[in-house]
Amino acid sequence: MNTPVVDFVRRYAQQRTTRMHMPGHKGRGPLGCEELDITEIAGADELYEAEGIIAQSEANATQLFGTARTYYSTEGSSQCIRAMLHLALQMRPAKAGRPVLLAARNAHKALLYAAALLDFDIQWLWPAPDAAGALCTCPVEPEALASALDELAAEGRTPFGVYLTSPDYLGFVQDIAGLSAVCHAHGLPLLVDNAHGAYLHFLKEGSRHPIQLGADLCCDSAHKTLPVLTGGAYLHLGPSVQADEAAVRNALALFGSTSPSYLILQSLDAANAVLADGFREKLDICRWRLGMLCRELDALRPGLALPLTGAHREPLKLTLDAAALGLSGQQLAQALRERGVECEYADPRYVVLMPSAESSAAEFACLQTALHAICDEAPAADVSVTADDPAAFAALTGALEAQPRRFTIREAVLAPQEMILAAEAVGRICAAPAVSCPPAIPIVVSGETVPPEALPLFARYGIEKAAVVKE
Repeated sequence: MNTPVVDFVRRYAQQRTTRMHMPGHKGRGPLGCEELDITEIAGADELYEAEGIIAQSEANATQLFGTARTYYSTEGSSQCIRAMLHLALQMRPAKAGRPVLLAARNAHKALLYAAALLDFDIQWLWPAPDAAGALCTCPVEPEALASALDELAAEGRTPFGVYLTSPDYLGFVQDIAGLSAVCHAHGLPLLVDNAHGAYLHFLKEGSRHPIQLGADLCCDSAHKTLPVLTGGAYLHLGPSVQADEAAVRNALALFGSTSPSYLILQSLDAANAVLADGFREKLDICRWRLGMLCRELDALRPGLALPLTGAHREPLKLTLDAAALGLSGQQLAQALRERGVECEYADPRYVVLMPSAESSAAEFACLQTALHAICDEAPAADVSVTADDPAAFAALTGALEAQPRRFTIREAVLAPQEMILAAEAVGRICAAPAVSCPPAIPIVVSGETVPPEALPLFARYGIEKAAVVKE
């Protein structure tokens, strides 16, 4: 597959043209990549008005992912999330009242900032009481979604879309096919934050990408699981989305810099060639190595590794339950760090490791050695050390659902605010979302009054201060 952006920039660098244009490094500098860092010069195309090499590269990505249209972002899935919500708002019927989005509660804070910028409300989908207990996960069954939509309809409220995060940080995958069917039966678009799942289209057994499963709009963080520089992302449109080219690019431009990184654009372009040539095989090798490691861990410490297979499990994310080792997630992460392995995420119970098709045999061997050593040295399983507390989440849910809303998300985010100790925030209006990062998932959302029930979870996730609206 051709790489028009990469080829153009390399030719330009080889020509040794006198650079009387931005950027100021003039192709030279201490990093060594400066000669490939350009701006929108003649022939380089323009990301938000693409008609040349960028448009050609995006057409390649569209073909690879099997979408109606795929667009590039150099500012991560956050930019794509805002853009697809903007598009969904534009598609809603005229004079439909104040816009409301139905969204699973484990959404990244980027959703809240989109709500503040676009001025819409969010009706939350909460996990069932028996499924609660982890901040990152919010399973939504099709029946529960249908019931929530019916309840909103009875109140005379029709959401402009349904928003889900899948896969989530712990590797849980929603039933996108079933949930999209419910959405479409109600005449609503399904929007999916697929930041962690760009690779799902390239599984040997067939695509599990949200677009192929019925999602209407979807974002992927290419850099999270594909060989792409940090910040590279995709906005995917499904066949049902009737938005013209200008509308989509304008939606992306509304939330993007007028100086997109050409290093990231080249990375996205180069990734197309990688994805088109043997990527499925490399991905399959990685999955085989990961499966072998999981089977070893199951033999050493049953319950340590969450399953990699199943309809609701992501196949390329190793999630470890530190309770099987009598440790907290943070303790397990530190033990790995001391043995030369840096994890993606750790919370009081879980550790998340994210290999990719680029992970080498030597890197897997290092991880294997580290985990074997930790298993040999760790005490016996003790769930009480790190036990999730479903009751704490259920109490928080009940408290938040029962309270009246005094501020919209937009009003709270844009209001004058102050940072105070979390313990002193009870009864105050949350301004900026109270999150730990990663995973950047709010415990209390902008505009909500902080209830006493939030304090145990603030403590659990290391949130010591909270931004509240000034009184």
